[in-house]
Amino acid sequence: MRVMGQATISNYSWIDFVFSVIGVFTFFVDLGADVWVATEFYSRGDFFWFGLLVSLMVLSSVLVQMFSWFWLKYDRELPDVCRQSGGGTVLFGDRVQLSWLLHVLQLGFLCRHISAIRQGFRVWWRRQEGSEYAVYLTHDLSMLRLIETFSESAPQLTLMIHVMLCTNRARTVQFVSVAASTTSIAWMVVDYHRSLRAFLPDKAKQGWGSSLIYFLWNFLLIAPRVAALALFASVVGGFVAVHFLLLWCVFVMWAWLQGTEFMDSVCGEGLYRATVGIIWYFSWFNVAEGQTRGRSIIYHSFITTDGGILLLTWWCYRDPVQTEPYGLALLVTLLFSYLLGLLFKTVYYCCFHPTMRRPPAGESSDLPDAEVTFRHFSIQDGAPSSPLLNRRMAAHAARFYSERRAVKNLGGVDAATSSPP
Repeated sequence: MRVMGQATISNYSWIDFVFSVIGVFTFFVDLGADVWVATEFYSRGDFFWFGLLVSLMVLSSVLVQMFSWFWLKYDRELPDVCRQSGGGTVLFGDRVQLSWLLHVLQLGFLCRHISAIRQGFRVWWRRQEGSEYAVYLTHDLSMLRLIETFSESAPQLTLMIHVMLCTNRARTVQFVSVAASTTSIAWMVVDYHRSLRAFLPDKAKQGWGSSLIYFLWNFLLIAPRVAALALFASVVGGFVAVHFLLLWCVFVMWAWLQGTEFMDSVCGEGLYRATVGIIWYFSWFNVAEGQTRGRSIIYHSFITTDGGILLLTWWCYRDPVQTEPYGLALLVTLLFSYLLGLLFKTVYYCCFHPTMRRPPAGESSDLPDAEVTFRHFSIQDGAPSSPLLNRRMAAHAARFYSERRAVKNLGGVDAATSSPP
């Protein structure tokens, strides 16, 4: 691993290359599955579900393409990126109009996967230079996949369960599909977590036990949340959209109050905060420095209360005859799963959550990752051999694993004050 200051850069490995190939494969599988389900709805005359599914697909794709385009524009202004990528991105080169057209055609995300595969092949198989740029691409893809997961996969899973409840035609293949989709969502969160851990000095300490616990608590918290939303929608219909809009507004306001600094422009930051609102509707992740534990407790208390209201509403307005075989068992299972998920999350944060390395005495100029704000991450230090750092994801990792609050003074240097992890 290469280290520049406090930034830890992983060398590109065959595992990263395999993940890039799997990413392209899952992209086409997911697209094919969406088209197949949409075709099934259309052929059966379920035009409402067809339109809703297609709308989710289009909106999610546009959102992901917008992030990809913003980042492409930001990266073109960085000399180190252009130098290591040979004058632009691997696939797009310097042809800005071509890259813009590909994003308009909703192909930018796919092209990023192809770029990562091509760059990874050059580095891993041909032993060429550019390992840092290949890692740079994989970090961006990890974040884009997370955005796609919660803007498309999670809503589609909710829709799938809702249709099963409304049509009362649940089949074994549908149950398997729901379980597989939930597993895929939880796995994508683990992949995102793996990408963030790459920036920590103690990344090598992450074992299979840590990943398993992280997967389990995400699976056990996301699954009941999605199921509760679907059950709620089955008795109130379109009012679930009102529920989403109300909570989304609250979450966006909360992200704004936390002062997120993930993007390089005002418009981009607004888009990011709106996206955080969508993700928080289904799952929690930290977006700002300091008071991580307090914000997590506030979020889970709010979501637990909201989920309880959703399930209580479903229980009061459900069809007693139709739901009699599974109603009570389902309710108990969802509650137990959610509590078990909270238990696994507590175990993870007590036993597996990484602690940021503190600098030894005399190195006060090099702050720990958790004390470095977004604007203090440097892509380059001016030296020809300086490692390329994806500052978006590096700064987000610092906030994600934040244990101390960074406070800016008038000179622009951060002074750390104690804060709960």
